[in-house]
Amino acid sequence: MPKKRKGKRRSACPLNASVEMLGDRWSLLIIRDMMLRGSRSYKEFLECYEGIATNILADRLRKLVAYGIVTTEPDPADGRKRIYLLTTKGIDLAPVLTEMVLWAAAHEDTGNQALVGQMRADKQKFLAAVRQRWATRHSARS
Repeated sequence: MPKKRKGKRRSACPLNASVEMLGDRWSLLIIRDMMLRGSRSYKEFLECYEGIATNILADRLRKLVAYGIVTTEPDPADGRKRIYLLTTKGIDLAPVLTEMVLWAAAHEDTGNQALVGQMRADKQKFLAAVRQRWATRHSARS
């Protein structure tokens, strides 16, 4: 059964729920960096080439954790730091993000054509590889 978020939504529409959780570019880019680049630390997120501000990053990470898309735990190398990991709910966004990338590449002049090419060539293989990387990282922690 899906978890209910504390607080009220503007409506019960499923698309509205998605927009409320993911409706800003930074949340999607954080998830992208986790999913495709393996980013896990605050510092790694700050290094993304879009240039997120520290206050925005902290806010978006807090929201993604609150929505159950990301989880956080102490960094085994330095207990003072936190690492961020996608939850099953978060990794389930892989097909959605893939479709968004393919849609944008079909209608706009975008970069990273190597990634787009992988997605276009065999979308299922690409998604399986994303899930496998996530499962490997997830099981290595346990």
